[in-house]
Amino acid sequence: MADVIKNTTFAELKVGDTASIERVCSVQDLYLFAHVSGNTNPAVVPDQASTENRAVTAPFMWAGSLISAVLGNLLPGPGTLYRSQDLRAVSRVKVGDKVRASVRCVEKQAAPVAVFETRIEKLDGTVVAEGRALVDVPTERMTVAARELPTLILDDCDQFTPLIQRAKSLGPMATAVVCPDDHNSLGGAVLAAREGLIEPILIGSRAAIQKAAEAGGLDITPYKLIDAANGVEASAKAVELVRRGEAASVMKGNLHTDELLGQVVKKDGGLRSGRRISHVFVMDVPTMDHLLFISDAAINIAPDLITKVDITQSAIDLAIACGIEKPRVGILSAVETVNPSIPSTLDAAALSKMAERGQIKGGLVDGPLAMDNAMDVAAARTKGITSLVAGRADVLIVPNLEAGNMLAKELTFVARAEAAGLVVGAAAPIMLTSRADNDRARLVSAALAQLYEYRRRTGRAVPVPGTDTAKVAAE
Repeated sequence: MADVIKNTTFAELKVGDTASIERVCSVQDLYLFAHVSGNTNPAVVPDQASTENRAVTAPFMWAGSLISAVLGNLLPGPGTLYRSQDLRAVSRVKVGDKVRASVRCVEKQAAPVAVFETRIEKLDGTVVAEGRALVDVPTERMTVAARELPTLILDDCDQFTPLIQRAKSLGPMATAVVCPDDHNSLGGAVLAAREGLIEPILIGSRAAIQKAAEAGGLDITPYKLIDAANGVEASAKAVELVRRGEAASVMKGNLHTDELLGQVVKKDGGLRSGRRISHVFVMDVPTMDHLLFISDAAINIAPDLITKVDITQSAIDLAIACGIEKPRVGILSAVETVNPSIPSTLDAAALSKMAERGQIKGGLVDGPLAMDNAMDVAAARTKGITSLVAGRADVLIVPNLEAGNMLAKELTFVARAEAAGLVVGAAAPIMLTSRADNDRARLVSAALAQLYEYRRRTGRAVPVPGTDTAKVAAE
């Protein structure tokens, strides 16, 4: 759009003058139209749970509204007001269709009235609608600045469902579920089992687990149940199942994180792997078109440089497992320049150089970066930062647990992001969800565990179902 918009006055308007705009019908357009019009007819509103909405038909008046945009912005332009509009539907617009709305002046009546022929068609020439508009044409010159409308955030993105579908292709993974004795933890485990992601082994107080199942109306008879007196004993039994190869992952239930991790990190009999364990939040943020990985916001309180190397490498590995071929990793600090007075900037610079030298593999690593120039290209350009990561980060490595935890919670409760999480770096993936997390968070965490474990075992990501890569993998 031009920086300024000039109208055509009644005196300047000529019969035969034309103008047009082109627009692709998107899912977001239809959500917005449903909000504004109040029309929630399922025939014209996309299914929020679906990842494929190309068959959805746009409301006829969505297409009709494009004519108003031509008249109000282009011809005659600013100051134009409708008197009437007749419009005949000829064909339908589907999500993904690109259409052209055009107007042509066919008659000038007594000032300021003019008649326009109006037409909407697809780019292949298929007519969508046609009719005539009667408008009041402005009589005075108007030159206005092109307006940037306020940003709207639609809470409709779902980047987790494709991950779940990919994980399902692997079949259920034997999972030791520790103390699933409340509604959320037991419900999440049962849901993940029903979705074919895990084969749960329930470990904890038999009486408490059965009570939770009865209260939630959950059938747990298909699952193995191992009795344990308390959280520590249940955690120890879960770790032992992994060590014996009877479970491939662990899911935290209704117990304190310290009780579980205390058994995981034991020098003798734990699940140490030689790499420092860390936690990665995986965020589906409404304003972003890709997943965002944040580490470490749950385990390592004030990591030193060597610990940050492991944190960074594990986050890269998980991002690759989730389908990001070459993750862009931003090492965060308060500023984007190295300052000896801010230790995290020194660590960031060292991590960047270590990645260049191959000590951190699989991703593009850059830092220090402040949050604005890690996530926003314009902010990075304003500050003169030339980088393949700045403004495009997939992974954020935070300076300490406090910063990471606040960042993840702000995205969840302010930006309405969905979050899942996984403990990585141990001999098996650990689903470390909060006791307050809902079933959805636990389901996605189970999918993350599946994808991460597959990459840990095979060295590659799970192929996307339906692709040539998937066919080759299956053969």
